[in-house]
Amino acid sequence: MNTNKILISQQTPLNIAPYTALSEKFGVTVDFRPFFLIEPLSSKEFRTQRVNIPDYTAVVFSSRHAIDAYFKICEEIRFKVPETMKYFCTTEAVAMYLQKHIVFRKRKIFFGTGTIDSIIELIGAKHKEENFLITTADTANNAYIDSVFTSAGLKHTIAMFVKSVPQDLKDVNLKDYDMVVFYNPHDVESLKVNFPDFKQGKLLFASYGKGVVKAMEDAGLSISVQAPTPEAPSVAKALELFLSKNI
Repeated sequence: MNTNKILISQQTPLNIAPYTALSEKFGVTVDFRPFFLIEPLSSKEFRTQRVNIPDYTAVVFSSRHAIDAYFKICEEIRFKVPETMKYFCTTEAVAMYLQKHIVFRKRKIFFGTGTIDSIIELIGAKHKEENFLITTADTANNAYIDSVFTSAGLKHTIAMFVKSVPQDLKDVNLKDYDMVVFYNPHDVESLKVNFPDFKQGKLLFASYGKGVVKAMEDAGLSISVQAPTPEAPSVAKALELFLSKNI
């Protein structure tokens, strides 16, 4: 089985070394191309959720895209975010990104370890009386987020601030590739939008995460490589193991 050219449905990563190593070791070509874009909702789209931003005293962020969208919508609706606003972010990297929009003050910016549960720990008893606006994307597991905040007895509202939009892939010839790697269910949606007559044939697919596996199975796509696993915590490692057995 020849796997000479691989297409990964993401932006070129900052740390490309693992993929360079694959190219050097196995002689494969690895290309990067996002299959969808993350875009902020317009204020008109946001208003359909009937969420009044000035009602909230704290905001929860899990991505940089959500931060940009929140401040963009605040500007569009002419809401001046007060100095007293508190920000709870899932990671330090997300929290640091707030500096793009506000003066960074530790007394009102808090960050967890990557999960919603870590946000609950940050809130604790000290911030329990806040009214939380939880910013999400159209791919978020809102039911779980709602259950965690409800169980903690916190007043909150979940609102979508960003959406996934299929990227234009008309210039991509999938027949040039032996394998395509998907990271998100929206990659599958974009595949359908851009290639409505797509047939898998001999094209191999790799997946990252349970969500995309279900979307691919529902679309009738056969998956040859899956990550993360105990042996392959990353896509690069999963590809290395696959290629070592098949080249």
